[in-house]
Amino acid sequence: MITGLDHVALVVRDLDAAVDGYARMLGVPANWIGRGGGVRQAWFQFPNMALDVISPEGEGPFADAIRAHLDARGEGVWAVAFTADPIESFAALLTRRGIRATPPAPVRTTADDGRTRTWLGSNLDAAATGGLQLLLMAPPKGEPWPLSEPAGPGAIAKLDHVVVATGNVDRALGVYGAKLGLDLRLDRENSAWNARQLFFRCGDAVVEMGARIGEPSLEALGKPDRWGGLAWRVDDPDAAAARIAAAGFDVSEVRTGRKPGTRVFTVRDAPAGVPTIMIQQTTQETA
Repeated sequence: MITGLDHVALVVRDLDAAVDGYARMLGVPANWIGRGGGVRQAWFQFPNMALDVISPEGEGPFADAIRAHLDARGEGVWAVAFTADPIESFAALLTRRGIRATPPAPVRTTADDGRTRTWLGSNLDAAATGGLQLLLMAPPKGEPWPLSEPAGPGAIAKLDHVVVATGNVDRALGVYGAKLGLDLRLDRENSAWNARQLFFRCGDAVVEMGARIGEPSLEALGKPDRWGGLAWRVDDPDAAAARIAAAGFDVSEVRTGRKPGTRVFTVRDAPAGVPTIMIQQTTQETA
């Protein structure tokens, strides 16, 4: 079964520039920078997931896939990985449910300082998930990965939710609810926003599916689902907005969020062009 969100993977052309940008925006440093499989990677580890920033640098199937994605879609979110335990039996179950999962295989990377990590992962067939790259990852053996330590006040606490834009709500319910087994906590429509939203709980994070009301299905138009952005949790939005603005980013005003009990602000020029919002939850969550 899926027990949480393992990581969100971004693809970029210049890893060093992206790492610098995310360190300044998030207020935490990358705690792993290394290479393997023809790519360089940087890892920002939070309590409920990690941000994995990837750029191609050599040869191999993984590097070729990242280059192809960059050429076709540009920088941004490439994949979302879920923690599955036990991964072998869950990958087999998904295959029986109609989402083909590759046999779990180890991937080894070496940090610039000589440390090594081995991940055990499985890729899901994007044709069966609405066109998005989804992964399964086994939990780390032994101790959890160490956290990236905040560099000062106003740092990001953790990921609040990842957004997916879909034109086919029934497919989203089938893939993320019935097949992946995520907990659907809220399904709502709001005519003022012309939107329908599905909120799937995934460990201590949320996958939010958004669809326009009354518009033709993206699937009928031959278009896949698409990544909509990331929402990061902050404890003090005023301090976080001031810190991020001082770091050179274009930051909106802090405002009342659409969800009751929230305060939010937007980072308009987040690294890799990822739509980014910061959110403070001041009441008990319902999603």
